[in-house]
Amino acid sequence: MSAPDVRPDEYRSGVDERDWAAVDTPLGVVFVSTTDAGVQGVKLPGSRAPAAHVSSEPTGVLAAAVDEIRAYFDGQLRSFTLPIDWSRVDGFRRRVLSALYEGVPFGSLISYGDLGARAGDPTAARAVGEAMAANPYPIVVPCHRVVASDGLGGFGGGLDMKRWLLAHEGVLPPMLDFGS
Repeated sequence: MSAPDVRPDEYRSGVDERDWAAVDTPLGVVFVSTTDAGVQGVKLPGSRAPAAHVSSEPTGVLAAAVDEIRAYFDGQLRSFTLPIDWSRVDGFRRRVLSALYEGVPFGSLISYGDLGARAGDPTAARAVGEAMAANPYPIVVPCHRVVASDGLGGFGGGLDMKRWLLAHEGVLPPMLDFGS
């Protein structure tokens, strides 16, 4: 799939705007940013391009991130090994995202409440939902695997994208065509 017509926009403060790459996926273009510490940000298809330079020939950690994201979408990677630059999140949100990254494998689902319990607060389902909505590392830190007790819940890229990702991981039946 080719890159959509994208316009630069502002990204969350604190992001090193120099290290971005675009990855073509079956869902559209995913943008990934890294620092020396690891993945710093992921923008889902349909997001605007980062305001900074997007490297056509990434190196180092950024190249590794591009390779792993491609391998995930090609069905060759079931577990990301990329380091995460956790400097953009703290407190409960960091505990939630870390528990998700480390403890909810490919092809698995977890409820908002159960993820809250793993992060230390079994009554924090709503706060977990807020952490998922603000996840700066979607796909790599797999917020699409977090579901409501009574259904899919939400997803920043939309429910069709969440369904596609879950079908890709074998949790749901395959979609015939994303976005149609």
